[in-house]
Amino acid sequence: MERRLAAILCADIAGYSRMMGVDEAGTHASFKAHRSAIYPIILNHGGRIVKNTGDGFLLEFPSIIGAIEAAVAMQTLMAERNEHLPADRAMHFRMGVHMGDVMADEDEVFGDDVNIAVRLETVATPGGIAVSDKARTEAGRRLAVSLVDAGPHRFKNIAEPVNVWTWAPAGTDAHEHAPDDGPHLPGQYRTAIVGVLPFDNLSGSADEYFSDGLTEDLIHALSLQSFYRVLSRNSTFAYKGKNVSTRLIAREIDATYLIQGSVRRAGNKIRVSAELIAPEKGEQLWTGRYDRDMGDLFAMQDEITANLSAAVAQEIYRAEASAPARSPNAELTAWDRFLKGLSHYYHQTKDDCETAIALFKEAIQLDPALSIARAYLALIQIQSVQFGWIPSTRELWASSVSLAESSVRLDPRSSFAFSLLAYLHAMQGHYEAAMDAIKRAIELNPYDMGARGVLGICHMVIGDHRKAVDLFSTAVQRGNSDPRYQWGALNAFSHYLLGQYDASLSWSRETLYLNPNHLQGLAVRAAALAQLGRTEEAAQAAEALLANHPELTVERHLRNFHWKNPADIAHYRDGLLKAGLPFGKIALVASASKFAVDS
Repeated sequence: MERRLAAILCADIAGYSRMMGVDEAGTHASFKAHRSAIYPIILNHGGRIVKNTGDGFLLEFPSIIGAIEAAVAMQTLMAERNEHLPADRAMHFRMGVHMGDVMADEDEVFGDDVNIAVRLETVATPGGIAVSDKARTEAGRRLAVSLVDAGPHRFKNIAEPVNVWTWAPAGTDAHEHAPDDGPHLPGQYRTAIVGVLPFDNLSGSADEYFSDGLTEDLIHALSLQSFYRVLSRNSTFAYKGKNVSTRLIAREIDATYLIQGSVRRAGNKIRVSAELIAPEKGEQLWTGRYDRDMGDLFAMQDEITANLSAAVAQEIYRAEASAPARSPNAELTAWDRFLKGLSHYYHQTKDDCETAIALFKEAIQLDPALSIARAYLALIQIQSVQFGWIPSTRELWASSVSLAESSVRLDPRSSFAFSLLAYLHAMQGHYEAAMDAIKRAIELNPYDMGARGVLGICHMVIGDHRKAVDLFSTAVQRGNSDPRYQWGALNAFSHYLLGQYDASLSWSRETLYLNPNHLQGLAVRAAALAQLGRTEEAAQAAEALLANHPELTVERHLRNFHWKNPADIAHYRDGLLKAGLPFGKIALVASASKFAVDS
């Protein structure tokens, strides 16, 4: 068996199965015609066809320059040919190019480097090319085209990450694969791919602009997330007005989830309905309806977009967290471990919290560059302190800050990572650093309601409580089921510090309904009852707090509060002491002695 150095090009057609399902004979004939058209290009660059597959081919070239130039020429020609075809008949090749040592047996080639070329093709955008860093480096400056750095990718059965470079013809919309315009999570971890279908206009044709505009705004808003990938407008608008099943659409565009909806206007009112579905299973994961007065059209459209994106993003997180592993149990990847950790995180119990922490740590150990696992580990550690599940230590806070800082460095486009960093800075009394980080988060994603809420935290810790309440209320209205953000407890504190004790009690009850042992929820409830003069109820609340957290003292509790205004700390301390909570260890000893004497 001969071994030789070769450049390998692998290609297939995006959505081929869907096209065959619609018109088997016509699709096969079109594919043969396209293959005949590009065959001279292969030969002109010294290539040969190693294997024809049902929907593509494998090519070998003696030169990596020849392989990349052939790929560019073929994709350019295909773009020209597709221009004259209806959208549903256009064929878009995805191509992967790599070079390395191959084994040749008769006319076949084998080896890891062949497998890498095959894997590269799967991350290329339809109509585009994915090139390994090894191939690009070998080609050097002799290439006549520019490639875009798409970052490191991990591929199944390939031991080491492969850094990928991409190319797409001028005029194509490939932003969902380019790091300049899309989420910065490495491509191999984007297990969820979201397609937003054009919203149906159920009113007159004059309202078509609104339904299309709303769809485009939602695509943009969702694309600012770092957890999943959102397909471009061109990918989904091709199905506008066509009676094609969502299952076929999902297969054609490789979507894990689809969002579809409708817009109806009656007089000066407009109704937008939307649903999130998992097409392969036929499941409806979420549905929502928004009724609004037309008023300022753009402001109303922006509000609906913000509400939709916040609601849908949460449901995708939940769906992915409960999805089965993408790889066998014996080969769980860092991403699989992260998702398993996320599924435990959503249960919000002490045991699940401990399991989630362990899984996030395993994910980071397997892939130190997995930014989102670092962010969630930092988050769950600090939340566990606030819930009273683990003790607050300097080491824990330092670890969480370090994780948040590294998460930002690894994924500088993640609004969530910047929001988390801002939150940690705010909790430690680093007010300017917190404001800088949260402003960056909002710049990255103006639709991130979590970031808006964290801005409220930054205002709360500096004493601007009315602004904080406004921001918390907005965050709750648009994202009230996301456990990453404890809006109930935060609202309870802000209202307490404004002297609005009844409102503080309402929010603390909301917090304790979701988590009956929430340390901060129990504490602020006791303080609010005491300030209202409801002495007996305050004493009962203090008793419940100490039953859950017997080591708690006011002194120890307040160590975790770094509010800028000393009067706010004093106000909170006063309520806790009025409720009967012990100030420090001396008070505990004194109380115990008194109890012994009285008995």
